[in-house]
Amino acid sequence: MKTRVHPRAAVVSLSALLVALAATIASLTMGDYPMPLRDVVTVLAGGDGSTRRSAYVILELRLPRALGAIAVGAAFGLSGAIVQRVVRNPLASPDIIGINAGAGAAAVFLVVVVAAGPVAVASGALTGALATAVAIYLLSRRRGVTGYRLVLVGIGITAMLTSVTAYLLTTANVYTAEQAAIWLSGSLAGRSWGHVLPVLLAVAALLPVALRLAASLRALELGDDLALALGTRAEPARVGLLATAVALAAVATAAAGPIAFVALAAPQLARRLVRERGLALVTSAAVGAALLACADLAARRVLAPAELPVGVLTTVLGAPLLIWLLARANRIGRTG
Repeated sequence: MKTRVHPRAAVVSLSALLVALAATIASLTMGDYPMPLRDVVTVLAGGDGSTRRSAYVILELRLPRALGAIAVGAAFGLSGAIVQRVVRNPLASPDIIGINAGAGAAAVFLVVVVAAGPVAVASGALTGALATAVAIYLLSRRRGVTGYRLVLVGIGITAMLTSVTAYLLTTANVYTAEQAAIWLSGSLAGRSWGHVLPVLLAVAALLPVALRLAASLRALELGDDLALALGTRAEPARVGLLATAVALAAVATAAAGPIAFVALAAPQLARRLVRERGLALVTSAAVGAALLACADLAARRVLAPAELPVGVLTTVLGAPLLIWLLARANRIGRTG
């Protein structure tokens, strides 16, 4: 399969990756233990920098978090782009249709009821996200799956799971509830290589899959009947695309918590920057990486020495975007 490369999309993607790289470099040099760029370069090149402490801070504390922001942002951005294209609705994203809510409910249950550790919580969040996605798909399936039905069922499931999460938090003791609330806010603080590597591997493995399925995505946007006339079986193609999107969102949520609005905002920004040329899947991933890398840097430094969970910042910035999209949809009489 030949993949068309649009020059404007390539330029936007490269620019977004350069922004993400700049944010990463800033993240490695800034913090409670400021570090000259020279030491950072020395450590990354294989040296020890000025002290072994510098190497530990960069390689074990800051680099996993910085790369985690890029990987999680790319996963959310790509996942959101696929979901929005499949359901043909710019208001759809994994956090809107219930994937994050499923991960959150499972994680809070494990923290509050089971008193599980970080690894078990991450694994439970991944399982909860995948199980929720399967439930949403089955409940919205009736002679195939339509976009509006998937979104409506997802919103209903989100409301139910949010209620479950709220109930669990009200029954927990203060300390346990605080632990759960920190995870629910979405944060990259304290992330290690064990959190980051699965997301990096997932993005590396699933991005080619998404590009391979891009031809089916183009056909699905024309409607099931026309897609079938063009030789594309709509239902298997839709299942494959949604499975790819769910896997990306689930792995990212398990690693960093339910960080809101990145999956919604990144594809919208990408589509406008490329001016609707192409599907903008790679561009959405690059924009997502840049958004989360910059947001995490801002969350670390805007109230320094205090630190905000990055999910709080993305919610504050993403809510106006959602309002604007709703207002625009109401003004032009459609959502796609």
